[in-house]
Order: sequence, then C-alpha cells, then structure tokens
Amino acid sequence: MARIVTVRCAHTMPTPRVDSLHHTSPPSLSRRDWLTLVATGAAAALTGCASRPQGLAEPSVPYLRPHSNLPFARPDITMDRIANIRVGFRPYREQGFVVRGERMGDKVVIHNYGHGGAGITLSWGSSMLALRELPDGVDKRAAVLGGGVMGLTTAALLIERGWQVTLYARELPPHTTSDVAGGFWAPTAVFQQGQESAAFRRQLDEALRLSHDAFLARLGKGHGVSWRESYYFSSQATPSPFYLQGWPQYFPATEVLSAERHPFASAYTLRTMSLFIEPNVMLQRLLQDLDKAGARIVRREVRDLAELLTLPESVVFNCTGLGAAALFGDAGLQPVRGQLVLLPPDERIDFVTHGGGMGLLYMFPRADALVLGGTFERGATHVEPDEDTTRRIIEQHATLFEAMHV
Repeated sequence: MARIVTVRCAHTMPTPRVDSLHHTSPPSLSRRDWLTLVATGAAAALTGCASRPQGLAEPSVPYLRPHSNLPFARPDITMDRIANIRVGFRPYREQGFVVRGERMGDKVVIHNYGHGGAGITLSWGSSMLALRELPDGVDKRAAVLGGGVMGLTTAALLIERGWQVTLYARELPPHTTSDVAGGFWAPTAVFQQGQESAAFRRQLDEALRLSHDAFLARLGKGHGVSWRESYYFSSQATPSPFYLQGWPQYFPATEVLSAERHPFASAYTLRTMSLFIEPNVMLQRLLQDLDKAGARIVRREVRDLAELLTLPESVVFNCTGLGAAALFGDAGLQPVRGQLVLLPPDERIDFVTHGGGMGLLYMFPRADALVLGGTFERGATHVEPDEDTTRRIIEQHATLFEAMHV
C-alpha cells in the first residue's frame, strides 16, 4: 500500500496533500491503443479548442441534456485552485485479478486481489466470487486481510452469511488507497489484452454482472451510488473505448453526438450513462455497517506466511492488493502509478469527461472534489507528484473547457 506524503508545490497557494491512489484508470491497452480509442482527435481538439469546427453554425437554443436537470457549465480550472495532489499505485496483473482458494497448513486461504484500476468497480462481484471458494465443513470464523474496498466488501458479505469476521488492516478508511479512487464504474486497467485466459474472461464477465447489480441495488440508499452522463471526445463519428465495446449493457443511452449537439470543441462526442460511486461515502458506509454488525477490526499488518498461520481464524481472505506480491510471492503483480489533481468541488458540474487533449485525460465531479487525471505509469514507484504532469493535466483540461460554448 502506498505511503502518504505531504509536499508543497511552488505553483499553488494551498499545500497539496499527496495520498495513495486506487483509481478507475484507463483500459489495459497499450498507450498507442488507448490514444487511438479515446483520444483519436487529441491533436485536432487541442488546435481547434478556441472555436467550433468550421462550417458549423452556433446553436440557437441551449444544448439539451436529456439525463440531467442542470445546464452545461464550464469548470473553473486553474493552477492556483489546486487543493490536493494524490499519487498512488494500482495493483495490476497482466493476466487479470486472482480469485481462488488454497490450503495452507490447517487453514483455507482465499485470494481476492490484483484488480488494477477497477477495484471499486469489481468490488462486490469479485468478493461474491471469492465466497464461492469457501469449502464445506469449516467453522464460520474468517480473517479478512486488508482494509480497502475488497476487504470491506468481503467482510460485509461474510457477515450477511452468518460468519464471525475479524478484519486485519494496517490502514482503514479514510486512509486506504481505495479512499482516493476516482469512482467511475468501468472495467479499466484490469488486464493486458492477449495475456488473459478464457477462464479469466468468464470470471471477469461474472464479476462485472454481480457487481453492477449490487451497485444498482444501492442507488439512492446512502452508499454514494448515482448515474452520471459521460462524454468521450473524438474527431471520428464512432469513438468507442475498450469497455464500451466489451460490455455495452452496463452503459445505457450510448449515442454518438454530432458537433451541433454538444458544447465541446470536438467534432464528435460519444455520450453514455455510467454508474458513479463516491468512494468516501461508500467506504465509510461499509465500515459503519461492519461495526454495527459486530465485526472485529484489528489494526495489524500480517507481514509473512508464518504470521498468517498463527491467526486464530480457520479461513483467511487475502485482500491485500499490492501487498500480495511480498506476502504470497506473486511476481506477476506490479504497481501502476497514477497521479490525480483535485480542485474544490463544483455543484454546477455533474458530467464526466474523457479525452480532449494529448495523452490520457479525464474529469470526475465528486461531492468532495473535482477530480482531474491522469496517468498510467507501469512500474513507477515514486510517490512524489510530478510537476510537469500536474501542469499538463491542468492546462489541457483548462483548454478543453475554455472552448466550451455555454
């Protein structure tokens, strides 16, 4: 788990806080593939942001938003409004996440880790699959290792089934990597295409279905779940990110809009509806529910297998994320660095954007912050924020939104 570091940036008045990141990140494509799918019109968007595409008249009526009661508004994005910078590491495996059980001494160990940038997205579904690994004939006492979203959802499901649960965690909300996830529901950065097995694809499909259903059941019930409009920018008439191609059933109302139907300086925009989760709301609710249900929570990091085998519980769920590399020797697990720039929340902004500049860009409007990304740096381990990255994220988003016709 990434450590928390506080830094001072010369270009901001506030002192940015650098936290860990467990973020719904770009799909597990090569950089070239991602740029082709999501930012196909990046150069055109940058050079043409000052005006609408040639030959298009200004609309005589406001742009319609069929899925929101708010009009379009322009986010206020400048360097001096930066409130926080968050840096952290996604637990990524090219072959995909691990859900399986095994015997270790007199214990059953069930693994549930390595979800890349889709930890919150897959949380309920993957944890449901993990519980299927429970053998018959064991006493109903379980240890859950890890205080992030996988550990919390696993513990919650066990308690629903009548188990006694002890959660062992070095950190708990609001100090886990999951707390600063972006919150956009999509299976992004889960595996490297071509490296996954057919069995894993079936596992992923089922985890997504179960998880999506679980989030739908929590809409409007204090879990921080809502629907949001999402806009993808392109110079082509058929922009289609990886996950929209693979799982279109989870993104209703998908439609490619010609330029006269949206206010952005992009020849075409694809609009979908997407589930969105407020991580701080979801994780605090899970922690409160566990406390009310009588779960035992222990602030403790299990450092090696010898220590694990001394735990009193007969079943151990491994939800340690990146920690599984050292604890269980998974050489396929690697950190993927992400850097987010957070601005103060803006209640006028309720839409998500993807692309619109060179490289990876996205904006997530949350109740606690306006979140701007992004990066996807495999193998990078430095926790200090990169100032050039911060400036790129801010300046390209500012250019994108300054060109909006609102």
